[in-house]
Amino acid sequence: MRTKARTAALVFGAFAIGYYLFHGLMADTSDPFAMPWVGPQMALPIIALTIVPIVFAFTGEGILQAFTGNNSSEFRHGLLGIGTVKSFHHTGVTVNDQPQVRVDFSVEGVDGKVFDATARMIVPLTELALLRPGVVLPVRYLPERPGKVEVDMSGDATEAQRAMNQSMIRKGFTTPAKLDIAARGVQAQAVVQSLSVPGEIRDGHSRIELGLVVTRPDGSTFGTQAEKFLPPAMVGGVQVGRIVQVHYLPGNEKEVVLSLPVNA
Repeated sequence: MRTKARTAALVFGAFAIGYYLFHGLMADTSDPFAMPWVGPQMALPIIALTIVPIVFAFTGEGILQAFTGNNSSEFRHGLLGIGTVKSFHHTGVTVNDQPQVRVDFSVEGVDGKVFDATARMIVPLTELALLRPGVVLPVRYLPERPGKVEVDMSGDATEAQRAMNQSMIRKGFTTPAKLDIAARGVQAQAVVQSLSVPGEIRDGHSRIELGLVVTRPDGSTFGTQAEKFLPPAMVGGVQVGRIVQVHYLPGNEKEVVLSLPVNA
């Protein structure tokens, strides 16, 4: 869509200027009162000089997506990767008083390979504080041009969760069996009774071991153990006494899976 809009604007601009030049050059200059370069023929180039910059401005990176709520046609069917924010800064552009930011990502592709990429997006002021290093977002990318991405705006939570699950399996943070428990198991609350950190670290995540007291839907309780790999910033959310969300299968209460948000 962006390419089509810009092409149409340039074609109109070329036509407007061409018509103006043609009218001026082909006018009858024998009349001393003739003004071939001044008159209604000036309207088209004036309109073109107004429209072309506006079209290019509003079809800039991240701006068109802010207006349409969709990814650009170029990235709409791109591969879905997992982007971790490394840094971001304002570009100086604002749309309706909302700033445009350039975000630097570390992206894990569908094949598990990690690469650096950037994206430009309009971020509402109310959400700007949520954009910080370490935040994980689904992004669309093109394998042949991985240095540029767009934050996924499809709203397909199932596809995003599938990509996140595959990433966690590759890194050894979870297993297909645990994901099955999270998908099919009973949701319940548990109180953390003990916490230990054995010292194992994977991809910056520490393995923690928890002693839990889980409350069944009927109000009865049972004790069990669980382990999970967490980034250091999230360890505070599973301290002794905290209430956490878990899933378990009624036939196997020894295997409990913690349900914690990706972005704490």
